[in-house]
Amino acid sequence: MPSRPAASPEAAQPEATPSDKPRASRSLKPLFPLAAYIRPYLWRSVGAAVALVISSGTVLLLGQGLRRLVDQGFTAGNAHLLDQAVGALIAVIAVLALSTYVRFYLVSWIGERVVADVRAAVFDRVIGMSPAYFETTKTGEILSRLTTDTTLLQTVIGSTVSQVLRNILILLGGLAMLVVTSPKLTGLVLIVVPFVLVPILFFGRRVRGLSRLTQDRVAEIGAYAEEAINAVRTVQAFTHETVDRQRFGQRVDQSFQIAIDRIRVRALLTAIVIMLAFGAVALVMWIGGHDVVAGRLSGGDLSAFVFYAILVAVSTGTLSEVAGDLQRAAGAAERLTELLDSRSDIVAPAHPVALPQAVPGGARLGSISLRDVTFAYPARPGLPSLDRLSLEVKPGETVALVGPSGAGKTTVFQLLLRFYDPREGAVRVDGVDLRQADPQAVRSRIGLVAQDPVIFGASAWENIRYGRPEASDAEVHAAAEAAAASEFLDRLPQGMDTFLGEKGVRLSGGQRQRIAIARAILRNPPILLLDEATSALDAESERAVQLALERLSVDRTTLVIAHRLATVLKADRIVVMDQGRVVASGTHDELTRQGGLYARLAALQFTDRPHDVRPQDIRPADLAVG
Repeated sequence: MPSRPAASPEAAQPEATPSDKPRASRSLKPLFPLAAYIRPYLWRSVGAAVALVISSGTVLLLGQGLRRLVDQGFTAGNAHLLDQAVGALIAVIAVLALSTYVRFYLVSWIGERVVADVRAAVFDRVIGMSPAYFETTKTGEILSRLTTDTTLLQTVIGSTVSQVLRNILILLGGLAMLVVTSPKLTGLVLIVVPFVLVPILFFGRRVRGLSRLTQDRVAEIGAYAEEAINAVRTVQAFTHETVDRQRFGQRVDQSFQIAIDRIRVRALLTAIVIMLAFGAVALVMWIGGHDVVAGRLSGGDLSAFVFYAILVAVSTGTLSEVAGDLQRAAGAAERLTELLDSRSDIVAPAHPVALPQAVPGGARLGSISLRDVTFAYPARPGLPSLDRLSLEVKPGETVALVGPSGAGKTTVFQLLLRFYDPREGAVRVDGVDLRQADPQAVRSRIGLVAQDPVIFGASAWENIRYGRPEASDAEVHAAAEAAAASEFLDRLPQGMDTFLGEKGVRLSGGQRQRIAIARAILRNPPILLLDEATSALDAESERAVQLALERLSVDRTTLVIAHRLATVLKADRIVVMDQGRVVASGTHDELTRQGGLYARLAALQFTDRPHDVRPQDIRPADLAVG
């Protein structure tokens, strides 16, 4: 398949979001970039164009066949000439049918292929955007553009453009044949043309604006439905169905009203054009009929003229009708272009610095360094999550991060995965500043087990193999055993082949966590990031998984976000964080003796009645260890 064209860097803009809705386009210029997607299929486009010209030309020839049929067959009363005229007419019709088939097939093929390429290009761009992009972007909005907007483009490329070109050719050819047949009657027809064009231009702008507004409302409907359906358990648990039904219904009604306004304008436009166009045909027939009676025009010429006049009228009416489709497609193309022109703020530099590779007998890999790092999430720039934080982790060291909620523990993980770049300071892995490295190279060295694991709608094989698609079945099964996951996977109806359901709904929380741990074990990375990896497990499973993680952590750099301090007692070092800073560091015993925040947290978790902590020393934030 020809490569898909990418949005040029010159056209790219700082990371934008679909929620930033620009004004509706006042022209069809947003459709022009689609030419880049059609270019790889040039020869098919040429074939479609040739078929289009032939089919349009044969339609015009039908008028001449009709003239001969009337003058030489009916009027002259010559049966032989009548047979010849009918035979020629049938031959023209056969050519018309064949060329129409070729045109329809090629144009439809190009439309489907181009839209498939556009969808793939949009997905390629969106899947590579940084998490900051999705802080303000609704998934339903993106899905609407991938489906509804691309479907509009398919209609235009695979049908409407062909109709426009075909009717333009017939319109121009019909006008030429009208002049040849009767200049007098043609003059009468041309008088009506401006009256037809004016409403097209006037109403067209209104249709274009309403079309864009309709698409925006449909996107909002999809976003709301997607959010509610994904959270259906929460919706039902809080008996929120009635409220959601009302709110969704309101959004549907708003979309309906806008759509009705658009339909009303388009219907009025079509009615005006039909009235003017066919009114002109009736006037021409009346005047032409008098010319035939007076002998100034033959019956065949009048028949041909009426035929061409009808063609011109139908072509004009069709053009006015498809103008709305073009305007809607222009709005869709504009919305898709916004996505294609969006650029992630996390990209690989032009010449990325390569991370050091493991060499037998060489230095161990997996060192982590954060130096004077200050960072705030784009959605809340005035509230720093990290404030001049510094942290050094040696290769093979296990370090636990503990502290109240909002201390910045998870943010450290986000920066190490280079989902974001720090506002100040530097984050380094194996001595390389992450801003100078390829993000994929950095992430390939990291295994992540999140507190809320993601399970895909696939089998256990595919879910565990997600981090290493090339892994063998034996390696996948070994990882499942190491994570204590094989015991329940083997009991499933089809074993490891069992479909786990969307988001793993067929598994318990603990089972989903073990699948995620098996995924990280299979990846076998130099650096492990464990965000309370055993929080959802029962005591027995937690013990088995903890042992597996301890074995996995040997000779591997491990960062652990600890909610329950009992899980990190064996860490080489415990780093206590508060308000985006490191406030203490040491082993459990050292930190307990020092007093302070960690001592208060430990007293709350390890003793029923802390003897060294008075009630007034315990702060509300200390109770939220996450």
